[in-house]
Amino acid sequence: MNTLTAQKKLNLGSGQYAKEGYVNIDWQASSNPDVVHNLNTLPYPFEDNTFDAVEASHVLEHLDRPFDVMQELHRVLKPGGVAHIKVPHFSRGFTHAEHEHGFDLTFPLYFNKGVKNSGYHGFEFELKKMELHWMAFFHLLPFMGYGAFTIGTLRVLNTFISLFANLSPALCSRVWCYWVGGFEEIEFEFVCKK
Repeated sequence: MNTLTAQKKLNLGSGQYAKEGYVNIDWQASSNPDVVHNLNTLPYPFEDNTFDAVEASHVLEHLDRPFDVMQELHRVLKPGGVAHIKVPHFSRGFTHAEHEHGFDLTFPLYFNKGVKNSGYHGFEFELKKMELHWMAFFHLLPFMGYGAFTIGTLRVLNTFISLFANLSPALCSRVWCYWVGGFEEIEFEFVCKK
């Protein structure tokens, strides 16, 4: 086993946010990842059942075939391994010019063989956590001209709006998500079932 995969954790699409203790993979060599690889090109350069954990923060929405990427994550994860995925909620999914996809609460159903007629893709993940986040990118707000007071106010609003949204994510997504300008992020934590 090489030194990189001995780390047992994968940071997919690391960009400028490399994580210590992870194999950082990205297509941009300028961000100095551990592995340079186009994430649209499958398979990834790892053996089956290599990783205990995979993190993909705001990556899947940029890729051509997110379900194929999820299948690849299933392949490289060990049985019981955890995939921690953050993606844009559909209500704000296309606020970035390079986003190809928005995601909603039905995303996990495609990996649950117990759900009939849902388009099960043939590999299983068990959903352990799902949360909506009204705001997710506070670190970018100063660059967009927001002052400290406004950012503080938005943090408080984020706490309350996200709290109410997560009481019933389905009701929020179906009825009122646009009343508050949409949600920047939906977060999933999956366990790999093999």
